[in-house]
Amino acid sequence: MLIIRNIAQLCTGPRGPVRLDADPLVRRYHNAAVAIDGGKIAWIKEHFDEPLPDGARVIDAGGGCMIPGLIDCHTHTVFAGSREGEFVQRIQGRSYAEIAEAGGGIRNTMAAVRRASLEVLVELALPRLARMLAWGVTTVEIKSGYGLTVDDEFKMLRAIKACGARQPVECVATYLAAHTVPPEFDGDPDVYLDAVLAYDVLERIKNEELAEFADVFCERTAFDVARSRRVLETCARFRLAPRMHADQITQMGASRLAAEVRARSADHLETIDDGGIAAMKDAGIIAVLLPACSFYLGVSQAPAAKLIAAGLPVAIATDFNPGSSVVESLSLTMSIACTQMRMTPEQCLVAATSNAAAVLNRADRIGALEPGMDADLVILDVPNLEQMCYFAGRSCTRTVFKRGEVVWRADGARGTCHPAME
Repeated sequence: MLIIRNIAQLCTGPRGPVRLDADPLVRRYHNAAVAIDGGKIAWIKEHFDEPLPDGARVIDAGGGCMIPGLIDCHTHTVFAGSREGEFVQRIQGRSYAEIAEAGGGIRNTMAAVRRASLEVLVELALPRLARMLAWGVTTVEIKSGYGLTVDDEFKMLRAIKACGARQPVECVATYLAAHTVPPEFDGDPDVYLDAVLAYDVLERIKNEELAEFADVFCERTAFDVARSRRVLETCARFRLAPRMHADQITQMGASRLAAEVRARSADHLETIDDGGIAAMKDAGIIAVLLPACSFYLGVSQAPAAKLIAAGLPVAIATDFNPGSSVVESLSLTMSIACTQMRMTPEQCLVAATSNAAAVLNRADRIGALEPGMDADLVILDVPNLEQMCYFAGRSCTRTVFKRGEVVWRADGARGTCHPAME
């Protein structure tokens, strides 16, 4: 048994999905201790001052705060190439949509991914995942969608699976072949969908366990509502749970479609309207907000306060990708949600743990700290949750545990970090 003691505050929400207007939202245990046995949480005790069990291993949290391992439930972490030229173009006044319509954006990354081998994609992604781990992320969702041929989408999905096997962060794959229409199918989006939604393609994804979810970019520059419905309903027949990029740039009724197909989540929602909010609420859809994306693009944030007041469960994620959110830090994203969306640190914690776990169909074992759950934990070098969000852009992570094993710790003497296993 492993016991972690001298925890100033242990902060956790309940199992997701959770409304963020609940009060109280976060349970705080003071001067706490946690016992871990077999990779699971055995018990949590407050004001702990008891003799230790014989043979117990002990870790001193040093008066730091403990939170559940962070869960980044919307990313595009596997890619090749970079798009700093587009970054400069946006500074000079061109919009994301204008760049995409001129042949840039997703298609730019597509060309680099098609040139890269599977092993190159893995080698590029592993350092990104290592940095995410250092920020306290223990589970990450990763989408395909930059190959845009059947073979290149399979290459991306296999790269995601390989990443999950080669480092500690749990990787959850999403099939996003419907990210945009590739240039060789300009004017023929349905022919492209025929290829990536073919029976043998989806059957292989299911049989090889290459993805758990299917996603579609429902947008003027990508796929309309009717085609998005086709994508999600077809994939659902192969047990790929539906998710959506919805209401990001233009209001097309995507959030209503998410409700109609019972999507696991609708993500972005910068342009959601009252009808979309009502439809998602009635259908129990989780809203995934991506504050780092709006921050990076310099556009208005999604209406977090309105969604929370309506009673929708809200999750937040980085949307880490090479074009619109080159932000690997979920804790920085939480700080952005605090300052630009006026979400509280407690709301951000639950959004990045309990509700993110619910998005990924893992709320039964991760996202909250309670007996029987996986011991995915983060010890911070600050005494409370509020300081984690207050120090925007600074990593407050001291030690990260995945299933009860130490998988990362900070080297305080040098101010650097290194992977570690005990």
